[in-house]
Amino acid sequence: MTAVTALKPVPEVFARPDFDDRRLDWLMESVRGNKFLPEPTIDSIFVGDGDYRAIGTEFLGHLVRLGGIQPNDRVLDIGSGIGRIAVPLTQYLSPGAAYWGVDPVAEGVAWCSQNITPVYDNFRFDHIDVAHHIYNPKGAIKGEALRLPYEPASFDFIFMISVATHLPPLEIAAYVREAKRLLAPGGRLFITAFILDETAQSALPQRDPRLAFKREGEGPAWLVDRTAPLSAVGFDDGFFERLFRHIGLSVCLKSLGHWRGQPAAHYQDILVVEKKG
Repeated sequence: MTAVTALKPVPEVFARPDFDDRRLDWLMESVRGNKFLPEPTIDSIFVGDGDYRAIGTEFLGHLVRLGGIQPNDRVLDIGSGIGRIAVPLTQYLSPGAAYWGVDPVAEGVAWCSQNITPVYDNFRFDHIDVAHHIYNPKGAIKGEALRLPYEPASFDFIFMISVATHLPPLEIAAYVREAKRLLAPGGRLFITAFILDETAQSALPQRDPRLAFKREGEGPAWLVDRTAPLSAVGFDDGFFERLFRHIGLSVCLKSLGHWRGQPAAHYQDILVVEKKG
């Protein structure tokens, strides 16, 4: 069973009364089997491992069920990569919704712009030249100085999937501050992370053996490989809650993933926060 802490009730997540949980299951199955949706070649996928379509479809379900994304939302995907989440969202977001994806990898932005936008013109993609040791080592913008090219309160829903797992603490703080600026009142931020709670620190036998985190100094970061520190980054339990509280966002859900060796409906940990009106 997934370890979930619901700090406030999750509101009804569907804008249309006919779009219920069974319909979401049907939609996810339809996306998985739709051969007409765009999909990059295997050798061009630079975002993690696993099946491109299956992972994207899985996250569609998490964004709806845990995040509360609605079909008419104005959406910002920070770390849109090569469209793994965008492609399933083309089947969920309504034509009146707006999706923007931003990423430091120019090739991924170009692929999305060439293969998604021509068919779904409410899906747009921007390259942001932020430096990252793995994904964009020659980037001109330091992560701590991130400023995205959108007006305040432009979005109802922002998500960062497998982004905080590759950033140091000061850069995560910059991204969260920017998310707060861009969210409309009542808007939500959905983040995945590796949280080193007591269970994660105990290293259960069934835990993912690739994630042998060791605390970096006094924390809050935990690293797997100090020679490539941003390949996987975990954080002290409570780090995100303190950060959100300091920036002025309210945590409404914390759901722990099965990477730590416990049964769960998702791999990474998930946090959902809200900007108060």
